[in-house]
Amino acid sequence: MIDRRNAVYCALLLALTALADEEDYSMARAAMVDEVKFYAALARDSGEEALNDDVMQSLGTVERHNFVASDQRRFAYENRPIPIGHGQTISQPYIVALMTDLIEPERDFVVLEIGTGSGYQAAILANLVTHVFSIEIIEALADEAKTRLARLGYDNVTTKLGDGYYGWEKHAPFDAIIVSAAASHVPPPLIRQLKPGGRMIIPVGGRFMTQQLLLLEKTDDGEVITRQIAAVRFVPLTRGR
Repeated sequence: MIDRRNAVYCALLLALTALADEEDYSMARAAMVDEVKFYAALARDSGEEALNDDVMQSLGTVERHNFVASDQRRFAYENRPIPIGHGQTISQPYIVALMTDLIEPERDFVVLEIGTGSGYQAAILANLVTHVFSIEIIEALADEAKTRLARLGYDNVTTKLGDGYYGWEKHAPFDAIIVSAAASHVPPPLIRQLKPGGRMIIPVGGRFMTQQLLLLEKTDDGEVITRQIAAVRFVPLTRGR
């Protein structure tokens, strides 16, 4: 009887601890969203538009602590990049929100993401568009992200292991493309796979240096218009050999 009481007590204690943790994460996530809104307000003072409400709602819904290692969870809702292993990071929440906002996602969009990482950016997009196709070149990260996204119920995300430089021709053209790693130049295959009227956001610059976040817009006649958005620092786009 005593052993059974102890087991029940331990199970109850674990359940209460889990509930407390979830409440803490919820509060931390709300604080993160407020901080992102603060930085967005600063950008508005310099002439930028406010971040889309749907983007902000997705940022406040996706549980970022599920996309980092257990020993990093206490940092999950800080507005900064977090290492996810293999020399890669999960991007700063403000940058994730900004990049998502800049592609102007719509519910019927099909979006290509280059650099799945832990799957966080794909999850943010999944709440906003019809389908996300995401490519990751590091096998361990690709496997982990695929399992994680399926476990968390993001069934409108399809991932694959591959070299994102070449895009995903099978599912092209895409309404929008997000590149979550810095390239030395804009990959021509990605431009070809972008729909007329579509948008691509990509950091371009040297390895482990300050890069420029570029917004590319493809006109209906195929012309590409490029605009510099901000100075950023991303891990480099890894290429196949």
